[in-house]
Amino acid sequence: MEKFTALPAQEEFVAAESSPENDIKAGTLEDREAMKRLGKEQVFKRNFGFTSITGFAIVLMATWEVLLETVAFGLGNGGPSGLIYTYIGVWIGFILVTASMSEMASMAPTSGGQYHWTSEFSPRRYQKWISYLIGWLSILGYQVGVAFTAYLSGTIVQGLIVLNRPDYRYQRWHGTLIAMGFAIYSALFNIFFATWLPLAEILFGFIHFAAWPAILVTLWVLAPRSPSEQVWHSYHDAGWGNTGFACLVGLITSAGSFVGGDAPAHMAEEIKSASKVLPRTMMTTILVNGIMGFVTIVTFCYTMGDIDAAIASPTGYPIIQVFYGATGSVASATALSSFLVILNVAMLMTNTAGSSRQLFAFARDRGLPLSPLISRVPLGYDVPVNAIVLSTLLACVLLCINIGSTIGFQIITSIGTVSLLTSYMTSIGCVTWRRLRSLPLPKSHFDMGKLGVVVNLLSLAFLVFAFVFCFFPPVPNPAARGMNWAVAVYSGMLGAGVVYYLLRARHVYDGPVEYVRKSA
Repeated sequence: MEKFTALPAQEEFVAAESSPENDIKAGTLEDREAMKRLGKEQVFKRNFGFTSITGFAIVLMATWEVLLETVAFGLGNGGPSGLIYTYIGVWIGFILVTASMSEMASMAPTSGGQYHWTSEFSPRRYQKWISYLIGWLSILGYQVGVAFTAYLSGTIVQGLIVLNRPDYRYQRWHGTLIAMGFAIYSALFNIFFATWLPLAEILFGFIHFAAWPAILVTLWVLAPRSPSEQVWHSYHDAGWGNTGFACLVGLITSAGSFVGGDAPAHMAEEIKSASKVLPRTMMTTILVNGIMGFVTIVTFCYTMGDIDAAIASPTGYPIIQVFYGATGSVASATALSSFLVILNVAMLMTNTAGSSRQLFAFARDRGLPLSPLISRVPLGYDVPVNAIVLSTLLACVLLCINIGSTIGFQIITSIGTVSLLTSYMTSIGCVTWRRLRSLPLPKSHFDMGKLGVVVNLLSLAFLVFAFVFCFFPPVPNPAARGMNWAVAVYSGMLGAGVVYYLLRARHVYDGPVEYVRKSA
């Protein structure tokens, strides 16, 4: 076995371990041992338990809310029946993906998440540059998530203005400014009220569950009912010439409602008994949100009325039109839509927290420009303030794209899903490689045993499939304006990561696994 000398930071960590302040932060004995093995210093308070972190995860994934807000693409490619059946398949696929990530999160409970797992489980000669690129893409995925949830919050408010004021002249910059306001509010809460975040997540989780039956019961009671034939045997082909293929193109609607299942892992260093709590939280989230999403999508398909009218709603959101058609009242439709605004702001706050921890972790491993500044935690704070501020600034920059082109902004947001799918594929691929080579893996409280390799391989097959269809345009042979340029933007962002790695990062970035080896 190779011998390594301890890092100076590790020596300081060991010396500081017994201090009173550190005792408060360190969590359980198992948490302290995990941080020692990972070679990291405990700088955050572990103030999340199972209930609060599960609320965090469920609200961030927000499956039923995202489905209602982004359903138009799936209706255009697949129709009601295609939307339902692809949802079931995508849900099963993400259960397998979440099981694979839950096991890795229990093995290595660290804020780094996928890029750490890639570093620790990949072949040694590849671990440095592969983990770096996955860290780059994971940050991109979560950063886009912050901008997208702010965009949803702002533009739903703008859609409600359209509903209430028919004389209002719709301007993209209005919605963008509202979205920026929500992003700044989220940052301020995450900085100055961080100790209240666990309690807030429990409250958000309660609203998530309470608003769901309130909306669905209203639709079932008041909305016009579509015949079952239209719901279960009605497909729509946007011109592909094959209904099944059209449904597969539309599966990005369902896939987008399930990404983010890794979010609890990025809060690992703030969770008590993280190696035990993380897999329970991640599996609970995918199962609970999956059930709620299925009931929601079936309800929507039964109660949406005229599909064309819903898609062409001047509010920009078919669900607002459905609420108005069901209730016949502007006030009632506004009240129901307000639940979505509240839950989107809650999702934005959790996204900001998750994104900032990802930035902090990668900067701590010297993977970003100005890493010492980004990873700094100011005295008197238990959150990465600089990372929160940076995350919010980047979100505001991305939101500015919407002023020039909504299509351009939507292309950027689709990159978030693709980037996270890439990080899932790579990290699961690395642990699968170790299993196939019969190489040792760290102990886990969520050990799938011999079944693990089967789950991992099925997860990879599903992720590759979903990854490919994320790059398809909404219609065949589109004009340049309607083309899905996600592949070009994705390649460009990946290329930027490669350039920075070659110019700078390869000289300072070692990868998390080196800290694990040195701490041993």
